[in-house]
Amino acid sequence: MAASSSKSVFGDVHVDDVITSCGNALDFAKPSGVFFNDRSRRSCHKASVSFRRKGPLNRHLAFGGFVADVTRRNCSSNILVGPWLRNLHNSFSICHSASAAHDVSFDGNSCDELLTNSSILSQQTLKLLSGSCYLPHPDKEETGGEDAHFICVDKQVIGVADGVGGWADVGINAGLFSRELMSNSVMAIQEEPKDSIDPARVLEKAHSGTKAKGSSTACIIALREKGLHAINLGDSGFIVVRDGSTIFRSPVQQHGFNFTYQLESGNGGDLPSSGQVFTIPVASGDVVIAGTDGLFDNLYGNEVTAIVVHAQRAGMEPQVTAQKIAALARQRALDRNRQTPFSTAAQEAGFRYYGGKLDDITVVVSYIISSVNT
Repeated sequence: MAASSSKSVFGDVHVDDVITSCGNALDFAKPSGVFFNDRSRRSCHKASVSFRRKGPLNRHLAFGGFVADVTRRNCSSNILVGPWLRNLHNSFSICHSASAAHDVSFDGNSCDELLTNSSILSQQTLKLLSGSCYLPHPDKEETGGEDAHFICVDKQVIGVADGVGGWADVGINAGLFSRELMSNSVMAIQEEPKDSIDPARVLEKAHSGTKAKGSSTACIIALREKGLHAINLGDSGFIVVRDGSTIFRSPVQQHGFNFTYQLESGNGGDLPSSGQVFTIPVASGDVVIAGTDGLFDNLYGNEVTAIVVHAQRAGMEPQVTAQKIAALARQRALDRNRQTPFSTAAQEAGFRYYGGKLDDITVVVSYIISSVNT
């Protein structure tokens, strides 16, 4: 998308915005134009995960249910409902209790005990126990920043979106677009079959109903019976941590350095069909960390994993884990003397840059736990 004929939008920030906010001696050259209709570039696929282009979409979805989004600094356990949807459900909680899996041992058990334990195992299901933290850019706190996210407890789905900040130069708050996109996503989720939610179909429906000006990335992750099903478009994304190691990380989709894939109202930007779709087997004890680039531009994977390992050992709730990850990401963003993923990418692209990147930071942490159906 070109937000203005006189100024090109360059990813999340204009290049001079980076110079101003981070104080680095950058040597960026502004792009001569921004083109969204060339979708020939694709991020590298990882062999360990199932990737596919989504098939024909079901266009007979209806809106309904509740809508949840986060529009300001929020590290609480309750989802905030946008002011334009006060009449809808807003009483549910991000974090819910679920019974822990029973320890089952077959050593020395009688046949009756084996049958009983086998019955318990067959009734176990995986659930997401989620919490979040959102830290707007310090200069954007009054308007709520440009990130948005949701946690849908009853349907076991989470999502994040990052409004493209360059729109501010033409007087448009891209946060309105990202929040409407996430709100529409939750409405679409409510009409999906609970055990077969299709994130790609949800995003298609949400995008078609989003009318605000602006653009944003999008990432929607659903827990289904056989694992995570997700779609990611742009440079938001998620990782999955198991036993202290990162077993999956969604690839970044960019047209060029700091020039992310992004959805825009109408057909001006990339389309939901440009997103990458993932199917990832998971197990109880795994941890999903979803976030916007304010997280992933400032923290390396091993830094996130270290916090997760410590949190699990200390018995921290997912919300507290999200707060700790977001706090470290903000600390790195303000550090001009430390190498970060963003500075590494900038240097690889041929630019002189060092330190973090100050931005909105959204972190959603989901513990995958076992519960027994009664």
